[in-house]
Amino acid sequence: MSDAVRPEPSDGDEAIEIERQDAARRYVVTVDGVQAGVAVFVPSPSAVTFTHTVVDPAFGGRGIGSRLAKFALDDTVARGLRIVPRCPFIAEYLRHHAEYESSVDWP
Repeated sequence: MSDAVRPEPSDGDEAIEIERQDAARRYVVTVDGVQAGVAVFVPSPSAVTFTHTVVDPAFGGRGIGSRLAKFALDDTVARGLRIVPRCPFIAEYLRHHAEYESSVDWP
């Protein structure tokens, strides 16, 4: 069961959706109904630790990973939780998006 699903705007004709799957502890991005990537997390009462993010190479170079990261981080902040970036991709995204700094606990 998912708690958050949002269609994402796309530059082309493809349909992009991002969903939080609490039971699986991951955010999933699909493109035209095909799973394109995941961001895996470990929840705690006060924080979400991101441990791994991957985008299928077939979807690379289209900003899919950045959309996934933004959705996951925005969702975490909206829930009033801290972000703990153990995943290199999420950590790098955060280094380029200072708007999240007040919500990040760097490991």
